Amino acid sequence: MQKVLPDNLRILTWLTCLALLGGCAGQARQLMPMPNLYAGPEAPELFADLPEDLRSNRIDLLYLTDRQPETRSDGSLNYGFARSRSLGFGSAVVTINPGMPWEELEQVSLERKRSKRLVMELSSIEELGRFPPTPPELVVVDGQTRVDPAALEVAAQTGEALQSEILRRLELAPANEVVVFVHGFNNDFDDAAFTLAELWHYLGREQVPILYTWPAGRGGPAGYIYDRESGEFTIHHLKSVFRFLHSIPEIDTFHLIAHSRGTDVLSSAIRELAIEARASGAAWPAKFRGSHIILAAPDLDMDVVSQRIVAEQLGRETRNISIYTSRSDKAIGLAEHFFKSVKRIGRLGAEDMPETGASSMPNIEGLSFIELEEVQSAGSSHGYFHSDPSASSDLILMIRYGREPGAEHGRPLKPVAAGFWQIEPGYPYTLGDGD
Repeated sequence: MQKVLPDNLRILTWLTCLALLGGCAGQARQLMPMPNLYAGPEAPELFADLPEDLRSNRIDLLYLTDRQPETRSDGSLNYGFARSRSLGFGSAVVTINPGMPWEELEQVSLERKRSKRLVMELSSIEELGRFPPTPPELVVVDGQTRVDPAALEVAAQTGEALQSEILRRLELAPANEVVVFVHGFNNDFDDAAFTLAELWHYLGREQVPILYTWPAGRGGPAGYIYDRESGEFTIHHLKSVFRFLHSIPEIDTFHLIAHSRGTDVLSSAIRELAIEARASGAAWPAKFRGSHIILAAPDLDMDVVSQRIVAEQLGRETRNISIYTSRSDKAIGLAEHFFKSVKRIGRLGAEDMPETGASSMPNIEGLSFIELEEVQSAGSSHGYFHSDPSASSDLILMIRYGREPGAEHGRPLKPVAAGFWQIEPGYPYTLGDGD
């Protein structure tokens, strides 16, 4: 009995630390630092030919969620960490404050040391539709068990409404592309919306931003365990979302970004869809083969990834799978220690490959590991993919400009080993350029 108590306390301590490092929920957050990409001597234009309707301090995100709806004290809609068996969708508006003319907002966004403090706030959430619960209700018709026809009708009407909303947003967007963001553990609705909003802002606001937010963010010592199981719960709904998006011919390209535990949610959904397609002999959607899958700071065990991504050659289903890693990621370090992993993917380096016996990993078609050599941002080391100006620059070069790794392609990552690249300080420029 004397040994059990210290072990339990040790577990609670690690879980508490993970919850504190994994996310930062709150009512407001400063806009991410300007990516280095926009500060160089030949920096691209941040907002080129942007339609007037998108030139605003309001960022309107399309969201899909299986979080349970709640009501705030002021009567407005909110989504908490409880799970919902039905999937809702709607509009979440993030406002960049203080309010200012568009030209000034653009100017301040491009300042390395900002003359004004830019703060994001979630100003409104409006649910526009909700699909029937899953699993669907079954009824007996003419002696046969079937899905309730009334539920099928609601699903069809909701699908039409969602498609109309996506098409409306595509008409405004300069590119027929969508950016889907799947957040990590200990993130509430607000924080997930902030991350996608600021990424889309610095992607030039060219694509349709879609937030997929699942029931995470319970907090407390047991929060990490709760979020892990919520991640398993949400995979069914995320697969439904991908099937739906694939059915819209107006979408040319998908950019799928996942962070932390969200990488398990995203990769599991894609893996199961790929297995379904292979088993049925159906062709994997051609548009998806030209898309990106981005796993940022993945909280995944390397042995699991070796089996579920590498051995099953998941990379052949997409244009590429890019995995961002950092040895300074404290949250991944804690998870690595707690779960006794040989290695967590989020802290993987090229020198780890021979030791783990997974040397074939970098030879998988379209698979790249991108290590951030040194975190330059003052924010969370776990959120470096958007808070670090070097890492966010590489993300933009890949998504917005379609650059492949390598200086010869205009994406000057440092080659380390086959399939491994490194982001050096000041990337994509040498230190001193553009200062």
